[in-house]
Amino acid sequence: MKRILALDGGGIRGVFSLEVLLRMQELLREHYASKNLVLADCFDFVAGTSTGAIIATGLSWGMPVEDILDLYVEHGKTMFQHTPWYRPFKRLLISRFEAKPLSDMLQRIFSEDGMGREPALLGTKRLRTLLLVVVRNHSTGSAWPLTNNPNAMFNDKSRPDSNLNVPLWKIVRASTAAPVYFDPEEILLGDTPYVFVDGGVTPYNNPALIAALTAVMPCYRVGWEPGPDKIRLISVGTMRFPSARLPKKTRGLWLGYNAANIPPALIQGISWEQDYLCRALGSCIFGEALDLEVGDLIGDLIGAPQPGRNWFSYIRYNKSFKPKLGEELRLPHSDLAKLDAVHMIPFLREIGKAYAEENVKIEHLV
Repeated sequence: MKRILALDGGGIRGVFSLEVLLRMQELLREHYASKNLVLADCFDFVAGTSTGAIIATGLSWGMPVEDILDLYVEHGKTMFQHTPWYRPFKRLLISRFEAKPLSDMLQRIFSEDGMGREPALLGTKRLRTLLLVVVRNHSTGSAWPLTNNPNAMFNDKSRPDSNLNVPLWKIVRASTAAPVYFDPEEILLGDTPYVFVDGGVTPYNNPALIAALTAVMPCYRVGWEPGPDKIRLISVGTMRFPSARLPKKTRGLWLGYNAANIPPALIQGISWEQDYLCRALGSCIFGEALDLEVGDLIGDLIGAPQPGRNWFSYIRYNKSFKPKLGEELRLPHSDLAKLDAVHMIPFLREIGKAYAEENVKIEHLV
């Protein structure tokens, strides 16, 4: 069976995902009696968007989960380093955080020499799995799910603009370049410069479906045989929060309110739809209920198989915070949903560990 691991975007909430991944690694090490096993030993294809791109690339690189988690715990404040006060125009109108500390860290890690002097390219042999990183080409206005698949149309090394010749760290940095939070990343393809921003502002903040389609659709030239007994897709989220935070009166829906609340509402809604489509096109083994009407779509529905292609079997790990009907949402902490709440790391670890202990099972993984 081929195995795909897909990791959502969500800023510092990637710590929740990492606790889930840590439990997966622990169970697989016990199962195979291998204390040095890493997830790259067990997955054929890893996909990620935004913070998920950092994690996915680290896993494909062969890093143990605990090392990636340490990057967030030890360097979270560095990753979210505020633009200096003496650059007020940039701070207020362009980006809240400095891109250089994150760029320096990625450039050092994803290099052939381990020092950042010789950047690894997307086509590097250091990657141990098929890798997919989602970015948005702001210059063309299109989503770019980039892979290291040598057979992909735009990965032909004879092309002067081959994607395989792009430094890996730049692709990962581009996927994390959330508008307002970080500067865009400029990448030269052949002789043409393009501006890239966060893959979270494409339909693939949850990259599970595009990863599965990349594996089975002929146009992507990976060519895996579809079937729930042939492909296992495991998708890990960064927690789900209802986007309905309405003011008391409709006149409170002014421009500032909408500017702050519509983008996250759209990202949440599209991520939910990607999860829904994975359950419709695959055979769902585990996942929380999508809503009261749809349910979780696990197994058969009222005695009949799900309609659709059943291209893969599917697991979705994610935790939702839902208000009771007619009540306001009450979070354990008001900053929990924020992308940049670095001070929430210990709490995110606690939530992720508890969720993983309860829900991640070895039978989901092997």
